Amino acid sequence: MTGIRREDMLQQSMENACLVASVCEGLRGKDTVVLDVTSATPLFDFFVITTGNSRRQLRSIAEAADDALAARHSDRLGREGDDAPWICHDYGDIVLHVFAPDARGLYDLENLWGDAVRVDWQAAVAAKSPAVMENAAE
Repeated sequence: MTGIRREDMLQQSMENACLVASVCEGLRGKDTVVLDVTSATPLFDFFVITTGNSRRQLRSIAEAADDALAARHSDRLGREGDDAPWICHDYGDIVLHVFAPDARGLYDLENLWGDAVRVDWQAAVAAKSPAVMENAAE
């Protein structure tokens, strides 16, 4: 990871992104990925992208991510698409994208941000203490 942010700040951002990914999976989000976009843009550090099957599930995932990050003092700065097939929550250093299946295919963010590095978030979560897993489950 490179850029204008300090390494400890980037590590915190990555931990938060991995936590959000874990929250997504815990609520049965599908094909959850974390992209490190630090080499592509100075605006944010990570994308978390997941897919839900209903608008209710999309909203539940986004709200649970808000709660998990608020508990770590990382509040949401903006949101879009509360009643749409794509919910986007901006946390400053992380952007969460929760898609309906058709919208994910249409916007294809993984390809659009093809230069981004995929983070093995599952390994990162597994390497963390059980407290991280407990926060993800709440």
